[in-house]
Amino acid sequence: MIALSGGVDSALVAYAAFQKLGVSAIAVTADYKTLSKEELETAKQICSEIGIQQILLDYDELQNEEFVKNSSDRCFHCRLELGDHLVNLAKKHDVELIVDGTNLDDLGEYRPGIEALKNNGIRSPLVETNFTKNEIRVTAKLVGLSVYDKPSNSCLASRIPWGQRVTNEKLTRIELSETFVKQITNVRQVRVRDLNGIAKIEVEKDEISLLQGDALEEITKKLTLIGFQSVKVDPDGYRPGKINVIAD
Repeated sequence: MIALSGGVDSALVAYAAFQKLGVSAIAVTADYKTLSKEELETAKQICSEIGIQQILLDYDELQNEEFVKNSSDRCFHCRLELGDHLVNLAKKHDVELIVDGTNLDDLGEYRPGIEALKNNGIRSPLVETNFTKNEIRVTAKLVGLSVYDKPSNSCLASRIPWGQRVTNEKLTRIELSETFVKQITNVRQVRVRDLNGIAKIEVEKDEISLLQGDALEEITKKLTLIGFQSVKVDPDGYRPGKINVIAD
């Protein structure tokens, strides 16, 4: 059983599992509140490409107070709950092994969720075989996976600074905002950080110029209509994990 998101890492694991095990391999995608619709559709597309059976796991992590209060170990509680669901599902399907898409580069970042999955006995074959992110992309391209160059993504809650509660309202406006920014500017990678109602937009440095003039005016209009008080563009550009060090 492969815990499959909409990214290239778990896609490669699912591909390898299906090539080796055929119908004995099952992909499971957690369709929870912090997964964007775009990521869910990508996950479905990946499974269709590979030919692997996909099970959608539907539950609401916003019922988990440890997750909602959004402390620095939010990801631990999220992945602990996911692990419990995966273990229960594995028992129902008589599955002996659950794996995920964690890779070698992930171990160099602050990822409390990795430890939570380990606690449930979930293994990471890309780590065990020493695959880096770049090697994963090269291999995914080689075997023909369409997501080989897909920008990395993370759950919508990662746009909310630690200590500010995660709510359905915030997640919805974050997802809508990122969709608007992509539609208006055609940027590949975007994060809309929700800083107590202020939208801070991060894109790659070489795409910041797209967030000016009429485009920025249109974005600001749309984002304030859906509940943001004001809109800022981060002049330093996108960097993974930046939200974790934002104090205000």
